[in-house]
Amino acid sequence: MTESLDPAPESPVEEKTRARSTPTSTVGRGKAIKRADLPEADQWSDGQTTVMFGDSLDHYAAWDAPDCIVSDGAYGVLGFEGDTSDHTGMPEWYEPHIAAWSARAKGSTMLWFWNSEIGWATVHPVLEKHGWRYVNANIWDKGIGHIAGNVNTKKIRRFPVVSEVCVQYVREPRVKGRHIKFWLLEEWKRTGLPVRESNKACGVADAATRKYLDQGHLWYWMPAEKFQMLVDYANTHGIPEGRPYFSQDGVRPMTSADWEETRSHFECPHGMTNVWSRPALRGAERIKTNGASGRAVHLNQKPLDLMTRTIEATTRPGEVVWEPFGGLFSASVAARRLGRRSFSGEIDPTYFHYGLERIIREAGQRPLL
Repeated sequence: MTESLDPAPESPVEEKTRARSTPTSTVGRGKAIKRADLPEADQWSDGQTTVMFGDSLDHYAAWDAPDCIVSDGAYGVLGFEGDTSDHTGMPEWYEPHIAAWSARAKGSTMLWFWNSEIGWATVHPVLEKHGWRYVNANIWDKGIGHIAGNVNTKKIRRFPVVSEVCVQYVREPRVKGRHIKFWLLEEWKRTGLPVRESNKACGVADAATRKYLDQGHLWYWMPAEKFQMLVDYANTHGIPEGRPYFSQDGVRPMTSADWEETRSHFECPHGMTNVWSRPALRGAERIKTNGASGRAVHLNQKPLDLMTRTIEATTRPGEVVWEPFGGLFSASVAARRLGRRSFSGEIDPTYFHYGLERIIREAGQRPLL
């Protein structure tokens, strides 16, 4: 009997699966104020702080490579024009941005990903897919005052939420497409020297073979000075025809400074933990429609002290911070006060208007030296 070439009718399960794959709504929630007109200026820069109106996907190529990225975008709550209606649409929403970050990031770039618990959980696989490796989840505990007794737990049938997460990611360390721990041993073997001789090269008893060149969970990021010793020894005693050894470009060997740039910078203040107990933003710092007496412009404006904490811990003065979803440009304000350069984009004209006013005001108060 000849088989029919007509497609079989879809089962109810297949129909439901197709329905779920339809992109979620992107109709923005009502705001305290909404500007229908486009901003008069679509970008502003003084060389230290750069803010641009529009989708950051259109601007990344023009920005200097980032040392730190502060992501505070879609939460799946219809918080702005383009936000998804729930967490299920967030992987699709974020992936083009994450791919662009990966294309421009350095080996030392740190990412801070702000979101809800479920929002982060749905986007995490996309971050992993594009080479970002989880380090730590930090919890912003806004305290009981955040709900002020206005929650009916019998109706919501759960504990009230007073937290957000700020999750720390680093780039997976790779050289020439290989994880750096595999590349290190492969480069040493190219020299023709015995693996055990790497201990002599580094001036250690057995740390090189036991940690620095280990291929498993005992692998340890060698100190920069030990890397320099390893490189110098390899290029002095290794097979001459194979030189340079431990080179990224095939022209010159890496230096200790190059090695330092293969991982992210981090300095944690003493006594700091991953639970950040701090009330939601109120008072003079909150940007409002009519000065101190109006309504809050942004439903989830981040406190400058938390932005400062993450940027200061992972960058040095003069380094570059990206804020792809600027909102009111809190990360850019914090970066400016810390002496970092920043690049930020914002697609919502209302937020861009108030955010630009804030940046210009900040620049007037703290002009470039």
